[in-house]
Amino acid sequence: MPIPRMRLAMPDDEDALGRLDRETWAPTHSVRPPRQHHEPFFTPRSGPRDHLVAELDGRLVGYIRLGFPTELASNAHVRQILGLAVAEEARGEGVGRALLRAAVEEARRQGARRITLRVLGHNTPARKLYESEGFVVEGVQPEEFHLDGVYVDDIFMGRPL
Repeated sequence: MPIPRMRLAMPDDEDALGRLDRETWAPTHSVRPPRQHHEPFFTPRSGPRDHLVAELDGRLVGYIRLGFPTELASNAHVRQILGLAVAEEARGEGVGRALLRAAVEEARRQGARRITLRVLGHNTPARKLYESEGFVVEGVQPEEFHLDGVYVDDIFMGRPL
């Protein structure tokens, strides 16, 4: 598979990103119900400027959402990964890793000193990816979520920039 092109999302990407989000939803990585067709992908809190997308042959195959963990000025030096999705046909091809690296670079460009994320305890592939890119477990909330009939840990991970 060719190397995906990374870029900031544009307003015109909304439909493609919403479709990708619905197609990749699973209880292994999402704590909210699946997004419905009528729900907008972009919101006032998370617009195009907060998303990096991976594109192959003009088609979106992944996105990563980067934002602030809180609205506090004292926390403005930290960025948090608030979502990551890769199309099924592009998995295992390095798209997730490329998106993660692009988010780290974007956080640096924005002047951040740290980057954090939350991942469900049973999402082993994502945890291995994050660890391979320098993220370490900084905290665990045991059985924080009840998903698909199972209690699941919420894992906090982070790394300096």
